[in-house]
Amino acid sequence: MKKKTQSYTNTPRLKTEYLFALPALFLFTVFFLYPFFNAFWLSLTNWNGFSSPTFIGLGNFKTFFSDDRALSAVKNTVTFALFSAPLLNIVGLSYALLLENDKLKGVKLVRTLVYLPAIISPLIMGYIWTFVIKNDGFLHHFLETLHLNGMIQDWLANSTTAWMWIIIINVWQFSGMTMVIYLSGLKSIPLELYEAAEIDGANYFKKVMFIKLPNIMPAITINVITNIIGSLAIFDAIIALTDGGPGHATESLSIYILRMVYGGSTGYAVAVAMVMFFITLIPIMIYVTITKRKGLAV
Repeated sequence: MKKKTQSYTNTPRLKTEYLFALPALFLFTVFFLYPFFNAFWLSLTNWNGFSSPTFIGLGNFKTFFSDDRALSAVKNTVTFALFSAPLLNIVGLSYALLLENDKLKGVKLVRTLVYLPAIISPLIMGYIWTFVIKNDGFLHHFLETLHLNGMIQDWLANSTTAWMWIIIINVWQFSGMTMVIYLSGLKSIPLELYEAAEIDGANYFKKVMFIKLPNIMPAITINVITNIIGSLAIFDAIIALTDGGPGHATESLSIYILRMVYGGSTGYAVAVAMVMFFITLIPIMIYVTITKRKGLAV
């Protein structure tokens, strides 16, 4: 004789779960969806920030893609990100691998010193470095003392050397933050994996490649995404060091947007901000897609 199986429904439980999700959905709508669609509407107007906006369709976007200064700002921003984001991850990971051993004498002090610049405002840090590398600054006199007069130049007056210093200062300041995230990932790796690797005769390089890196993918994902976003939104360091100069050679999209707002072209500035949003979104989506296909997504 077959026993009757009793069916249970989880509909009431599911309804309760949806109710718990409502506060998060409400916050997401208020702080993301509404601002996003409102910004999209404003990007289709000629709003100057004060008067009522007038709909002009895709006029702002057409202006943006035909403006050489705007396209130069895009090029500057993307170029900076292509150098800054990878260097932040490479330097941060290198710091983490060098300083992961808690038994090393003074390792906690070194970690603190590496992380310390990250807690200082990038604007303040930029002004501090200006006194070091500006013409007739500390570096100028230091090279004179070493009789290296041939190396002396106005670093910030040349677009190439100005970008070099902006990248160096940004990586120096924020690699400590990247290091902390990598350190947390390294600390979460089970010791049994290292013991098994040592039994198999694995050297340090193989441990890094086959144990450490695969097991810190969550940390790598966080750092890659945050560094891409931070690099594409570069603003403070450029304002402090070059103010976008010489000319507009180091002007980023963030600075360009600011100047369009103060120039009374708020609707156009919002359109540029929408373009910047998608410029930031595209590399993140590519990275997530690639990691998913390779089974490395978290």
